[in-house]
Amino acid sequence: MGIDLGVFYKGVHVDTGITVGVGRISPLARKLLRVTSEALYKGIEQARASNTVWDIAAAIQNWVEGHGFSVVRELVGHGVGRYLHEAPEIPNFAEPRLKQITLVPLMTFAVEPMVTAGDFRVKVLADNWTVVTEDGSLAAQFEHTVAIGQDGEPIILTLGPNGEDDLWRVPF
Repeated sequence: MGIDLGVFYKGVHVDTGITVGVGRISPLARKLLRVTSEALYKGIEQARASNTVWDIAAAIQNWVEGHGFSVVRELVGHGVGRYLHEAPEIPNFAEPRLKQITLVPLMTFAVEPMVTAGDFRVKVLADNWTVVTEDGSLAAQFEHTVAIGQDGEPIILTLGPNGEDDLWRVPF
């Protein structure tokens, strides 16, 4: 089950999400959740001043594909701030054009790997909201809003109430 939340507070948006297993889940589902959660942090590790969006995307894609899964290409992370979805796009797959988008202090965006156990293609159902994989394979998504601090280091803005991140670092 996926939970994706956008919050607007004092004129600023943040966006966060998690996928959780319900009931007894298969070893494949457990691995998919673990790899997707880890991919989120691989991307965040690259969210540093002077790096590029390509560095984030490549870290996510390499981690995911190195574990035998696929990254969704039709849905991407995004800038966050006055609006919930702003530029730049933060894809989960590396494209040469992403090397042109340099990360700078105070930049804020959502890193959100969306990963499938099968093909990367997705479709939107008739309700115009629900997204599923075209091949019916399992999928997972994890998301944090990240800011580049004045020191150039990533700051996760969507941590728990005590600065905890236990919910997103799922122990599998």
